Amino acid sequence: MTASFSLLNRIASPADLRGLDRAHLRQLAAELREFILQSVSRTGGHLSSNLGTVELTIALHAVFNTPHDRLVWDVGHQTYAHKILTGRREGMRGLRQKGGISGFPRREESSFDTFGTAHSSTSISAALGMALAAQRKGESRRVVAIIGDGALTGGMAFEALNNAGVHPEADLLIVLNDNDMSISPPVGALNRHLTGLLSGGLFTAARSTAKQVLSAAPPLLGLARRLEEYAKGLVAPSPLFEELGVKYFGPIDGHDLDALIPTLHNLRDMHGPILLHVVTKKGQGYKLAEADPVAYHGPGRFDPAVGLAPGKPGKAPTFTQVFGQWLCDMAQADARLVGITPAMREGSGLVEFAERFPQRYFDVGIAEQHAVTFAAGLACEGLKPVVAIYSTFLQRGYDQVIHDVAIQNLPVMFAVDRAGVVGADGATHTGAFDIPFLRCVPNLSVLTPADENECRHMLTTAYRHDAPAAVRYPRGSGAGVAVQASLVVLPWGQAQPRRASGAQPGQRIAILAFGPVLYAALQAAETFDASVINMRFVKPLDTAALLAAARSHDALVTVEEGVVMGGAGSACLEALQQAGVQIPVLNLGLPDAWIEHGDPAQITTDLGLDAAGIAASVRKRFGTMLSPAGRQRAANE
Repeated sequence: MTASFSLLNRIASPADLRGLDRAHLRQLAAELREFILQSVSRTGGHLSSNLGTVELTIALHAVFNTPHDRLVWDVGHQTYAHKILTGRREGMRGLRQKGGISGFPRREESSFDTFGTAHSSTSISAALGMALAAQRKGESRRVVAIIGDGALTGGMAFEALNNAGVHPEADLLIVLNDNDMSISPPVGALNRHLTGLLSGGLFTAARSTAKQVLSAAPPLLGLARRLEEYAKGLVAPSPLFEELGVKYFGPIDGHDLDALIPTLHNLRDMHGPILLHVVTKKGQGYKLAEADPVAYHGPGRFDPAVGLAPGKPGKAPTFTQVFGQWLCDMAQADARLVGITPAMREGSGLVEFAERFPQRYFDVGIAEQHAVTFAAGLACEGLKPVVAIYSTFLQRGYDQVIHDVAIQNLPVMFAVDRAGVVGADGATHTGAFDIPFLRCVPNLSVLTPADENECRHMLTTAYRHDAPAAVRYPRGSGAGVAVQASLVVLPWGQAQPRRASGAQPGQRIAILAFGPVLYAALQAAETFDASVINMRFVKPLDTAALLAAARSHDALVTVEEGVVMGGAGSACLEALQQAGVQIPVLNLGLPDAWIEHGDPAQITTDLGLDAAGIAASVRKRFGTMLSPAGRQRAANE
């Protein structure tokens, strides 16, 4: 794989590329792009966004003295070129795999990763903090935030811009990586020339002198400002940023090193908050990704010569696909339904809904707080909003869940995708905390379907419930249970017994399972003859089923794919305590630790949430309680 990368193989750190001329930097860009394509095709990962930032990454490291100068990447799924150029080229073999490097920046991974990111719209805030810290400490340091046009839709980015504008002492460069538009030929040549002039020392000095001279004549100063804005406005939407106190330059071609490097050199020597507008193309250099950047956003393994293979017919649907079909079916049945996503149409399964019901589909951008309150406003007027959102992203709208939805008891339904272990994206995307942070909110119900068919039924059940409700389901497929077409409403708040123990008194154990981990619990139960209850609801908890299990068994085990602290198992303990029932209870779930990236099945095994792990935990805690046959079966597992 590395034999053809003659120049790239000589780059061990950014210092090695700073002495290269432009021709060699262009060769480096070509090799780097090919290396990324080959690497991602072997491991899976984010492709389109990384192909689009190759030249920008090279230019930033060529101009700035990293890591002394700080680069802060927003979201971070466009940092593969950055990782490769900063000594982690060989680490790409284990990208997003257990024990390998992360797909996102991580401070503990490299000194060049100055700020850990994986959620959007954080870079400007962090970079401003770093810039002001450097100023306070008397350190000569440049700080650069690289943020995409999508991430700029997040309210936090505008909060940071607003704050940056009142700190002229902050040497902060914001690179707006705009990859949603193309540059026409007339803009490219003219804009390179104008941006070079606008960012050069002569223009900056002239503008400063002119302001001093004309300050005594306000009308002339106002005219000069308007003329300057008009000239810049021929090629750029600068007034918005300038009004916030941030100098604006651009747009320039983000794939043109002859434009990027001189401009960055000029801007490096300027002071105060500055925004450089750079236009790039997702998937640049790989025609298939250029044509369909969404499909190649986060592909698995594939052959670059062939491209992505079509989905296999007959493959079990994922929970996300079950939700997407349900949303269309329910929308057909109820004209009040509206679907909302914070910029995750494909990931959350809303593509067909958006096509079939465009007037009832709302993509609000990367703005989770707004998504929740927007839904609350719709609900106030009699509509039935369904907010499709990842568990890890719902965290960002938590205040709005409480204040704008739950306190007002509005019928907003949250379809919480990626609940539990997610795999390659690691700690930043693991849906670990939604059960604890949702179940403590009054008026809000939490439902945990165990399989694909039950997911469809519980989505219907939550939607028909005239109050706030959240249905959490994992990434990927479940047990492969056939999905019924009907829109079934399940009994509210009722658990479902799935296996009865035939053990003798003193040896009876009941497993209370929340969500898809039910099927691992059923397998484990066979090894020591335990009862199994599909709890279905975290809130309202089926306390009748819980207390009945406690009366007829000698020990209880709760299992969930969420953190144990404050989770569904904690809810069971609270209910038992309130009822004055004392019984040994074992809570299984995610530990008080970050779940690293890797294969989801392997992670589940490592956490002890597969059948063998559940059996081993029960044997360790209640081994003396098991029958001789049960102990033997458990020991054989």
